[in-house]
Amino acid sequence: MKPGDLLVISPVKEFTCADCGTTEADLMRLENEAPLCLHCADLDHLVFLPSGNTALTRRARKASMLSAVVVRWSRARKRYERQGVLVEQPALELAEEQCLADEDIRARQRERSRERRALEDVDFQRRLAAEIVRLFPACPASRAQAIAEHAGTRSSGRVGRSAAGRALEENAVTLAVVASIRHEDTSYDELLMAGVGRQDARDQIREQLDEVLTRWRA
Repeated sequence: MKPGDLLVISPVKEFTCADCGTTEADLMRLENEAPLCLHCADLDHLVFLPSGNTALTRRARKASMLSAVVVRWSRARKRYERQGVLVEQPALELAEEQCLADEDIRARQRERSRERRALEDVDFQRRLAAEIVRLFPACPASRAQAIAEHAGTRSSGRVGRSAAGRALEENAVTLAVVASIRHEDTSYDELLMAGVGRQDARDQIREQLDEVLTRWRA
């Protein structure tokens, strides 16, 4: 709340309007220490906008010729706490339109960011595939591309997305190729499914793996 804000109270108990005598009003405005319902305070044409959306509140108050801050007494904290604002209906509608337009802009920005990241991923995977072929000339181009796409998937945690992988360091690229051979060209997965321990399974398929690596390096 700012100095000069028009305050409206959400009372914690029933009150009687000092002008019309109603006891059914939900909000009141104190004038000269006397409680008035919104009708008698000439504020009943305003609509309530609850707290929570800062941008919407700011825009609605800016567009509204007349506005008020709604507060409620907190027994636990021994203070008045803001509940929302009262603004003119056209101002609220305008603010909602502006916020929706902003959301459209943010959505387009997010989409452009996704497209940019996708292009970056495609470029990185292309370079990774080329490096695989350079290190393993006999590796089929389609297989190199598949390895690059798998290892280079963003946020996958795979070796291709490590710092060394992004730098196309030879050891990281080789690890990506080894991982692919292990799963695609050996009985490693079957051994794991049969309950063989990971290290024992790796030892058992080492010859198969080395054979493919030697062939691809030729």
